[in-house]
Amino acid sequence: MAKILVCDDDKEIVEAIDIYLTQEGYEVLKAYDGQEALKVLKANDVDLLVIDVMMPRLDGIRATLKIREENNIPIIILSAKSEDADKILGLNVGADDYVTKPFNPLELVARVKSQLRRYTQLGSTAKETDAAVYTTGGLSINDDLKEVTVDGEPVKLTPIEYNILLLLVKNQGKVFSIEQIYENIWNEDAIGADNTVAVHIRHIREKIEINPKDPRYLKVVWGVGYKVEKL
Repeated sequence: MAKILVCDDDKEIVEAIDIYLTQEGYEVLKAYDGQEALKVLKANDVDLLVIDVMMPRLDGIRATLKIREENNIPIIILSAKSEDADKILGLNVGADDYVTKPFNPLELVARVKSQLRRYTQLGSTAKETDAAVYTTGGLSINDDLKEVTVDGEPVKLTPIEYNILLLLVKNQGKVFSIEQIYENIWNEDAIGADNTVAVHIRHIREKIEINPKDPRYLKVVWGVGYKVEKL
């Protein structure tokens, strides 16, 4: 049974999310501000976090920044604002997805399931067979161990970042459009996907490139999409 931590200062929203997630068989832990969420995460093995942006004491953005210093669990941001800037901010600090308030609880449940599926695929469930390793230059991905290294140094990626990089590295030299990347990774139609994909691409570059502004591996093909170079 997956443990989901739901953090929002609106207790009615927390209770409503609890009802829907419990019906799906998840164990729900609750917190009402970012500080409390950090304490719950330290005391429990949490599989996914749903966290609101605007909260007292420690807001969702700053809490996510702290969590990402040592934890790669999937994080879904809740925001009462629908502007792209707020969604991008959430992704910028390490969230994997966002849901805008007011939201359909069934949509949130679907996104929780989707993130957990990706996270499970990144878990330590590697088969005891020859490792599936993909390399280009000094960049290496061991898909059995779910490990990424650059020049021998380990790189920590979120589940979404890992899946995007793996898609591109497995298809070196092939250009993927933003829509193709989104549909391959999120498994849903690419509606308004530009900012979402671009933010994750930038994060990957910051982690694998010596100079993200002049990338060696993850290249943009202007007007077309992205690719990983064969080196």
